[in-house]
Parts: sequence; structure tokens; C-alpha cells
Amino acid sequence: MADEKIICLVVDDEPPALEVLKNYISSVSSLELAGTCNNAIEALNILREKTIHLLFLDIQMPQLLGTDLIRTLKNPPKVIFTTAFRKFAVEGFELDAVDYLLKPISFERFLKAVNKVMHTSLDRTALEKENTSKINEPEHINFRSDRKMVKVALHDIVYIESIKDYIKVVTTTGTVITKQPISSVEEMLPKEKFIRIHRSYIVSVSKIESYNHELVWIAKQELPISRSYRHEVSRFLQLE
Repeated sequence: MADEKIICLVVDDEPPALEVLKNYISSVSSLELAGTCNNAIEALNILREKTIHLLFLDIQMPQLLGTDLIRTLKNPPKVIFTTAFRKFAVEGFELDAVDYLLKPISFERFLKAVNKVMHTSLDRTALEKENTSKINEPEHINFRSDRKMVKVALHDIVYIESIKDYIKVVTTTGTVITKQPISSVEEMLPKEKFIRIHRSYIVSVSKIESYNHELVWIAKQELPISRSYRHEVSRFLQLE
């Protein structure tokens, strides 16, 4: 099945930063690079000519700051600010940026920002113009595993287990192993569909087969509910 593409534009006056983001974007199947430019004026011209869904935008640039560029746009695309200066963070979020990436940008941090875009109110109208037959596709998360990106639909996730520096994503079709903290994945998951039951486990609520105050049975596995999460789990599952 063809992926629904999010059209991206990268704006940065530093060539090495442009290359890093180009490589990262090429590694994520749901992203498509429309182009790159090294200043905000050039970016403004591209935005007028092309439909852009997501803008990776440096802030400190000659002629026009990235933040000032956004202020000139009546209907700006989703924005992920990229900068070497932490001092711009507050201003970036005041402009409703999806995220703020501090250089040098790691792939894990990039991926976390992209997954936020997947779960925000991305401009569906713009996407529908090119993907009218795909608007009902399930939401998903991208994981880096075995030197490639693996797209996992949320409705396929059964549970997620933390194993030291890695997590195991158990799905209805298999298992994905990736190196990232379980807390970063928890932030990406819809809270009405997934619940943390233990420092090492997140489960899909719809996949739970049975439960009590101490255990959850899911996919023929018996998973513990830790004491620190017991009250929240009990309230969510209406055990109290």
C-alpha cells in the first residue's frame, strides 16, 4: 500500500544541517522532500508556489529570521524549528511550532518530532487534494529497526516492553525491536487507547483480554501492574 506523504521543505543557511535533515527525511517513508533552501526569502517564494505540509525551519538566518517568516504567512504549514540557540525556544512555541530541535539533531529526536506531526491536526484539507483515497488510513508510528524505518499502525500494537535501552513493540503481526526509551513512545500514543501499567510496559486497552488489580492478561501474556501505576490503571479500567 502506498504511503500517505507529508510534503516537507527544509530551510537552513548551513549546508551540513541541510544534508542531515535531507538524509533523515529520506529515511522516513511517510515524508517527501519538496526542496531545500538557505534563506527565508527563497522559502517564501517556494511556499507561494507549492503545497508544503511541514516546514523544517532554522531561526537564525540572514535577511529574515525563521520566526519572522512564519509571522508573514497567513496560513503557515506545520513547523518544526531547528536552531543551535536554546534561547529561541519560547518564541518558537509561541508561534505554535510542533517542536523545537536543538542542533546537532539526533535521528531519534528528529523522529520524535515527526511522530508529533503525525498526531497533530495536520492540514487534512491540503493532504486530501493529493490523497483523497487515503484519508482513512490508520495512524502509525515509525520505528528505526535493523537499519531501516518500520511503519507500525497504532491499531496493530498489542503492548510495548522496555528492555534496558531498547523497547520491544509487540504487534498483531510480529515484533519490532528499537533503541529508544519507552517514555518517548508513551508521549506519542493516544492516552485513550494506551495505558502505562508498569515502568516496563504499555498496553493497548482494546487488546486487554482480562485484568485485576495486579495483573493484565494480553495476547496470552501475563503482565504486572506495578504499585506506582495501580491507582491510575484501576481508575482507567474502572476497577475502583
